[in-house]
Amino acid sequence: MSSPPPNPSAELPSSDRSQWRFHPITTPTEWTEEYRPNWFHPIHLGDVFKDGRYKVIRKLGYGAFSTVWLAIDEQVRRYAALKVLSAKESANTQELTIHQRLAEFTPSQPGAKHVVALLDSFKHHGPNGIHLFLVFEPMGPSANSMAEHLSHKSPKANEPGSGRLDFLHQNGIVHGDVQPGNLLFAVNVDLGSAEEEKLKQDFSQKQVISEPPKRLDGKVDKWAPRYLAVAQSLTSYVDTSSAFTVKISDMGTAFWRDEPKKPVTPVGLRAPELIFGDPFDQSIDVWSIGCLLFEFLTGTPLVMLCWGSNQLEECNDDHLLQLTDVLGDLPEEYFSRWAHTKKYFGPNRQRIDPDPNAPIKEDEGCFDDPESRSEPLEKFFCNEKPSDIDEAKSSMIISLLRRILQYDPKNRPSAVDILEDPWFKIRHSCTKLPSISQSVVGNRVAPWAKHVVALLDSFRHHGPNGIHLCLVFEPMGPSSNSMAENFSQKPQGQ
Repeated sequence: MSSPPPNPSAELPSSDRSQWRFHPITTPTEWTEEYRPNWFHPIHLGDVFKDGRYKVIRKLGYGAFSTVWLAIDEQVRRYAALKVLSAKESANTQELTIHQRLAEFTPSQPGAKHVVALLDSFKHHGPNGIHLFLVFEPMGPSANSMAEHLSHKSPKANEPGSGRLDFLHQNGIVHGDVQPGNLLFAVNVDLGSAEEEKLKQDFSQKQVISEPPKRLDGKVDKWAPRYLAVAQSLTSYVDTSSAFTVKISDMGTAFWRDEPKKPVTPVGLRAPELIFGDPFDQSIDVWSIGCLLFEFLTGTPLVMLCWGSNQLEECNDDHLLQLTDVLGDLPEEYFSRWAHTKKYFGPNRQRIDPDPNAPIKEDEGCFDDPESRSEPLEKFFCNEKPSDIDEAKSSMIISLLRRILQYDPKNRPSAVDILEDPWFKIRHSCTKLPSISQSVVGNRVAPWAKHVVALLDSFRHHGPNGIHLCLVFEPMGPSSNSMAENFSQKPQGQ
């Protein structure tokens, strides 16, 4: 009889495969190694929780600290989304407390309808610890994944975050992670009348569940599930041909304004005070909204950064250079604290071109390529905007962006102020102005879009060399380089 497997460490292993418990799984799911003490709770389709009240029927998604499942609430006969936090996150999160606080204001504040509603919560003891289950209204996919499903003529929807942030900020809450992945489309097709069989995990898809995880030592594992389910969002239950709503989600990294904690804002959406490590408040959310507004309307990020976990200083330099290009010179307070200014600027703060032959030394910033510098905001926006945004609308949008993207957080408008901006007022009175559908689609609607290879899907995969982003494109033939020999000269007259 073989000995039982040793208890795995509560710390996730590195990309060094010698520290792994399992053979790699190629199915696009969370990492099998995350099923260990202090981390994810193993869940299977058909599992029941809270004394049989909730039955799991479908995997909706997963994130860094949780998995999300569609379940039937047998007590009140409705569908619900179960967000199952890791044991580590369950012990430290303020997410439940924040939702409970927000629920107190739901009847009196209209902004509550723009935040995903908490229906219930409970704790569950499992092999990997005690897990907090948060029960939410079922939601559709995020703004990140809806671009391919939205048409140019979709009706307008709510503003990209500002109305929802107003509700949070008025109640002393800073979201701290405003990004497209946390903007969810509300289900607007009646789930209550949908049969369970139609909402269950769809086994007609090519990849539905993974093969059974296999330990490297051949032993039977008691911390991981028997299989990992592939996430299947409720995209088909969001009708983008009629009015739809987008709600803000994931309060896992939110915090009280008077008790700030380190936010997890995506690097490209960070306000300057976050880059320099200064005190911050709810205006970091407002800055993120400004960045998203530009991206939603143009299909192009305001700032494009590439970085690794050991390249934050280089990333910060690249970020500050791009902000300087787009928004103008940094205030002296920031410029004087920027360690590598002499590499990029002359004595009068004029931009200098780098020596292309000089090696890039570690911890000395990034390579400031003159050919890839961004245009000032006004020109940048006009070059990237869809053709149906005319000069007058462009002027209003640029004016709003300038108001939001202020280096000094004290000068930024509040979420309420943004909603009072003339551009938003005109949007509400004119159905032809850009909607969030156009915002998410961005330049996909432009006539030249057919000449760009189409992105069909994307996901992350954990492999022996780290975590990899997999981009799924339409199949294409060879490059023009390799086809040169196959082309013959056209006969005259053709």
